[in-house]
Amino acid sequence: MKPEAAAPSLNLPGAVTDSEGRSRPPLKAWLLAVRPKTLTAALVPVSVGTGLAFGAGVGRWLPALAALVGALLIQIGTNLTNDYYDFKKGADTSERLGPMRVTQSGLIAPSTVLAGALACFGLAILSGIYLVWVGGWPIVAIGLTSVLCGYAYTGGPFPLAYHGLGDVFVFVFFGLVAVTGTFYVQALTVSPAAWWAAIPVGALGTALLVVNNLRDAHTDVKAGKRTLVVRLGTGAGKAEYLLMLAASFATPVALFGLGMASAWVFLALLSAPLAVGPLRLVLKAQGAALNAALGGTARLQLVFGLLFALGLYLR
Repeated sequence: MKPEAAAPSLNLPGAVTDSEGRSRPPLKAWLLAVRPKTLTAALVPVSVGTGLAFGAGVGRWLPALAALVGALLIQIGTNLTNDYYDFKKGADTSERLGPMRVTQSGLIAPSTVLAGALACFGLAILSGIYLVWVGGWPIVAIGLTSVLCGYAYTGGPFPLAYHGLGDVFVFVFFGLVAVTGTFYVQALTVSPAAWWAAIPVGALGTALLVVNNLRDAHTDVKAGKRTLVVRLGTGAGKAEYLLMLAASFATPVALFGLGMASAWVFLALLSAPLAVGPLRLVLKAQGAALNAALGGTARLQLVFGLLFALGLYLR
C-alpha cells in the first residue's frame, strides 16, 4: 500500500487554506479529477433514452433530468475511484502516458479523492429517491447495482478493470442499463427499441475504454492490471475497437429495417467522418499518440449520440 501523497507538488492557481492554515485543493484540481471530457459517457445514454421516450410520446422531463444527475454523479464517482485505486495499486506512476491524475501527481491527497468518490456515490443514491418514487423498486435494484459496480470498477476485493471485466461493465452500465433505465423512468416500461438503442451507446463507451487500455498496456502489465488488451494482446484490442464502431453504425440501419425508427435515425450516420481519424490512430499508433484517438472517440460518441437521440425523437 502506498503512503498518502504529500502536499501538492504542482501549484495550481486558486489554492486556498482552511482555518488551520492547511492547503485545500483548488477548483482546477477537482476539475482535473472529475475529467469533464469523460462525462459524455453519462450525457449520451440519457439523451438517447430521452429522445426515444419523447419520440414515442411518453417522455417526461423531470425523470429525465433526475436520471441525468444520477448518471453524472456515478460517472464522476467512478472517475475519482479510478484515480485513487490506480494510484494505490501502482497503475498510475510517473510513466503514465495519459492526462494528469490528481492522486498520482500529488494535487489532491488520496484520502480526499476517495472521500469525494464516496460523496458522489452517496449523492447519486439520494438523487435516485425521486426516481424510486416514479419507477418503483426496479429503480432501487438498478441504482444500487450501478453505484456498487462503479466503485468496484477499480476498488474493492475484486476490481473489475483489473480482471478484464471493464469492457463488460461499461457496455452494460453505460449502455444497456443507462439507456433502458432512462426510458423506463419515463415510460414505466422498456420497449424493444430501447434495447436496440442502447447498443451503440454502450459500444462507443467501450471503444473509449479500449483506446485507454491500448495506450496504457505497458504500465498496466507492470501494475498487474489485466485488462482485455493485456490478456489478449493489442491486436485483439484493435479488433475490438473496430467491432464497437461497426456495431454502433449498424444499429440505426437495424432499427430502421425492423420498423422501430423512421429514416430520421440515419442522422447518426452523419458522424461517420469523425470515426476516421481515431480509427487510423488506433490501428497504427501506440503510447501517448493514442491520446488524440481518445479525444476523437469522445467527440464521436457525443456527436453520434446527440444525432441518434434527435433521429429517435423525430420518428
